[in-house]
Parts: sequence; structure tokens; C-alpha cells
Amino acid sequence: MSTPSKQGTHPSFSVLVLVFFFWGFVAASNSILIPFCKSHFELTQIQSQLIDFAFYGAYFVGSLILYLLSAMKGVDILNRIGFKKGIIYGLLISGVGAAATIGAVNLGLGMTDKTAAFYLILGAYFIVALGFSLQQTAANPFAVLLGDPAGGAHRLSLAGGVNSFGTTIGPIIVSILLFGSAKVSGAEGDTDISKINVLYLTLVGLFLAAAGIFAATKMPKGTEDDHFESSPKATRSLLGITLMFVVIAIGTGVTTHPLPYFIAGIVGILVILFYSQFSARGNGEGWGAMRYPQLIMGMIAIFVYVGVEVSASSNLGELLRTPGFLTLEGLHESEISPYISIFWGGLMIGRWTGAISVFNISKTARQVLSVVVPFIAYGVILGANAWKGNDITALYPFAICIVIQIAGFFYGQEKPTKTLLTFGVMGVAAMVIGLFTTGVVATFAFISGGLFCSVMWPCIFSLSIAGLGKYTGQGSSFLIMMILGGALVPPLQGGIADSIGIHMSYIVPVVCFAYLAFFALRVKSILNSQGIDYESATSGGH
Repeated sequence: MSTPSKQGTHPSFSVLVLVFFFWGFVAASNSILIPFCKSHFELTQIQSQLIDFAFYGAYFVGSLILYLLSAMKGVDILNRIGFKKGIIYGLLISGVGAAATIGAVNLGLGMTDKTAAFYLILGAYFIVALGFSLQQTAANPFAVLLGDPAGGAHRLSLAGGVNSFGTTIGPIIVSILLFGSAKVSGAEGDTDISKINVLYLTLVGLFLAAAGIFAATKMPKGTEDDHFESSPKATRSLLGITLMFVVIAIGTGVTTHPLPYFIAGIVGILVILFYSQFSARGNGEGWGAMRYPQLIMGMIAIFVYVGVEVSASSNLGELLRTPGFLTLEGLHESEISPYISIFWGGLMIGRWTGAISVFNISKTARQVLSVVVPFIAYGVILGANAWKGNDITALYPFAICIVIQIAGFFYGQEKPTKTLLTFGVMGVAAMVIGLFTTGVVATFAFISGGLFCSVMWPCIFSLSIAGLGKYTGQGSSFLIMMILGGALVPPLQGGIADSIGIHMSYIVPVVCFAYLAFFALRVKSILNSQGIDYESATSGGH
């Protein structure tokens, strides 16, 4: 086991935060690529959301592979090879995926079947995200080990802030690469798929350079106890979830209307998890972390949380393009990036504000910073958009949403259940307002979903693993697998949009936020019955 420094943060931590930036940059860029690809490949809305299906599905597959290999060997594979090597391997895999994306784009240019060409690109994109899965699994615990353990939460918060900065500028940079540096409209904004080559050629270089820097930088190997807790019944449940994922994947390949497969798959996953909870209640032997109801309820919550965070953003581009929603003609693809960047910027605002509590400052100072920091982050978002040449006056109404979020922070009092319930209810209210209005009010009601999602990950995570004891590590890995929600919920909303319209499809985020509010109430009752102080649970951010 590596021995962390007692003198503070290891100098190589500054290198580690590079990968946190990559995750945010690429993930948020999906929201620009989706409407772009929908137009170029002549896709339905649900087909366009397969970008998220490939990206976040890879997170689930990568985590599952590591879990199953560890179960077969009886040791934690990643801890055995070390976190440093895990990150290097992950970067190399992502580099291969980025190179494969370039090849897929060029090959697709010569294909007459545009849908087949799109699926080819999705396969390469899956490889990029598969590398991210390995990087994320290794980088989070590595950040804690690179220094005094007491400062681990500080380092994770800082890394999360860098990740959120990547999500904010990613859509802007990708929009520049595809459409140019200034906001354009009409035919002037037209571009071709070959311009994606520039983005992924750049990413190949960055991934390889980062891997080289990691290999050359002297840093601890980074390992923890590699004992692996065998949980055969939990493994069977995970394989059942995998089967549902495979059914959905097959469905997307055999039909142009895969919505029934997504509905059946998501229902199947929920049934498996609720059945696991019921079975483990009677006899916890062999269930591992799944013997705890807060963990299974939390797995569903993470599934829903990542799903709503990604879906609300990924479908936003199509909504803004709809004539009569925000403008009479609808926005052009090249005009969407400011709204996408401020959605993801909302997550940066919330996470920067949430990070204040980890510092040893007075209560008065925390309260002052809780008002000041959100607007500093807001200024960063406006500055990035002004640099691109966007009209930032269109983003001024977001300040009202920030004031509402600040009020939510004060009401939540830094207590996980109260904070999660507060922002869950706010999320429901915002989505309902967006459903029954149009124009600026509806646009910023939907965009405010980013603000309300921003602090949910640490609340859900900490409440889900509270009281798990020796199963905490395993429970954490199960929660990470449920990032799968980001792969399944956006296409679900896209399929519903194809049926009832993109505007009304935002009923999906309403249901998601409602479950998250319910989880806050339910987990409070569960932890209370176990004698656990649910208001003291804390966790690092996503």
C-alpha cells in the first residue's frame, strides 16, 4: 500500500487534474455533437441520443469488466496494477478511440448509408469512453492518496472544479471547431462532418501527451488493500442488469424505433434492483453491499441523477432549434453553444459553491462566499462566451436562477438529506414551469436543471454508502456502474420526443427529479432505523 505524504499535496496532483478536465470537456461536448449529427446523418431524436448511449454505456461496461475480473481472480485488479498505471492505460485506450473516431468519420464520408456511418462513429466513441471509465475508477481514489488523507476531500473538490470548468468550455470550443469563432446563423453556420477530425486529432495528441507526462512524472504507484469481497448474489443481479443493457443495444441495431427496447430495459433494471433489495432483506448472505437498502435505493438514485443531468442537456439543442420555442425560426446549430455551456456551467457554479464547506473557515465567511462564489463562476461562464463572440446579454436571466439556488443552499444547511430534497423539489418545479411555458422563461427553467443537479452527486453518494462498513468500497463501485443512467435516460426522452414532441418530452426530467426528492425522504427513514446520523454523512463530489 502506498504511503501518502503527510506534508500536503503531492506535486504530481497538478498532472492528475488533467484527466478530470478531459472527462468534463468531452462529456459536455456531446450536447453540441448531438444536434450536429442529427442534421448530418438525418437521424430521429432517439437515434441522435445514441451518442450518450455509447458514451455512458462504456462507463458501465468498463466498470463491470473490472468487477467481474476481480471476482474471478479474488483480488481487486485495479489496486493490483496501481492507480498510476490504470490512468495511463485508460488514456491510451481513449487515444485509440479518438484515432478510431477519425478513421470512422473518414470511412463514413464514402458510405451511402448514413445511419450505418453514424453507428461506425458510435463504436469508436465507445472506445474513448471505455478509457474514461478506467481513468475515473483510478483517478478518484488516487487524488485522495496524493497527499495528507485529511486533505483528500479538498483535492477531490478542486479536481471536481476543474472537471466542471471542462464541461463549461467544452461546448464552446467544439462549437468553434465546427462552426467558427463567432455566432452565425442560417447557411453561414453550415459545416461538414470532416471537421470532427480536427477535434479528435487534437484529442489524440492530448491523450498521448497526458499518458507520456504520467509515465515520466515521478509519483506514487497508488494502491489500496487489494482484497476483493465475494458477493455471488450481487454479481448475478449485475449480470441481469447487463442482460437488459444488451437487449437495448440489440434493439437499437435491429430497428429504427428502439423506444420499446429502452422502456423494457429500464423497467427490467428497476425490477432487478427492487427484487435484489427484497431478497437481501430476508437473507443478506452473498449479497455484499446490496444487503443494505440505502445502497440499492442509491444505485437507482445515481442512475436517475446522471440520467436527468445528461438528458436535460442533450435534448436541449433540439428543443432550442424548434421554431416558436425560443425564437420564431428556432436557433441554428451554431447558436446553441451559449445555452449548453451555461447549463453545464450551472454544475460548475453549484460545485464551486459546495466546495466551500470543506475549508476551515468561519461560518460567516462561508455564508459570504456562498453568495460571492456563484457569481464569480457565473462571470467565468460569461467571459468564456464573450471570448467566443456570443451575445452574453441573452444569458443575463440566468442570474435569477442563481439567486434561487443560493437560497436553496442556505435552506439546505449543508445537510445531505435536506439539501437533496430541496434541490429535488426545485428541479421538479423548474421542469414543470418549462413544460407549461415557452420563450425565455421556459428556456432558463430547463437550463436551471444544471444548477439543481450540481450538488446532488455528493449527497446521493454519501447517503448511499453510509453504514456499509467493510462493504463501502464495493458499494462505491456499484454506484459508479449506475452512471449507466446517462446512457439510457437520454434516448428514452428522445424516443418520447419523437412521439409527443421535444417540448413535452421534458416530462422525463420531472419524473427523475421527483424520484430524487423521494429518495431523500426514504433514505432518511432507512438510515434513521439503522441508528445512523444521516445528517452528518459527507462525500466528495462527482
